Amino acid sequence: MEDARIILSAIWVALMLNNLLGDVLRIFAGDVTLGEIEGAVPSQAAWLGIAVFMLIPIVMVVLSLILTFPLIRWLTIIAAIIIFAFNLFGLPTYPSAYDKFLIIVGLVLNGVTVWYAWRWVA
Repeated sequence: MEDARIILSAIWVALMLNNLLGDVLRIFAGDVTLGEIEGAVPSQAAWLGIAVFMLIPIVMVVLSLILTFPLIRWLTIIAAIIIFAFNLFGLPTYPSAYDKFLIIVGLVLNGVTVWYAWRWVA
């Protein structure tokens, strides 16, 4: 069903924009020191790992539209669960109310993604 592909792709876009909004607000609120994470300067390998992880929703937008049905269904479920778990464990580390709110929105979007992909029947 093409509608499922478009809906899943749109949910990934919404998640990506939600994450971007959180990053922008963190910068404008002064809650970050540029170039540092928790007071330390990450290595190039750490920055690469962060880039790869943050790229998941962007790649899933495209893959949702081009991969065949059973493969994209399971890849969607796995990717959304991984991001859900990462954000769930990270939730207590954010002190700001806006961060917690946006992470909860992201958790809901991941939940909707899993639910929708699980119900998807070709």
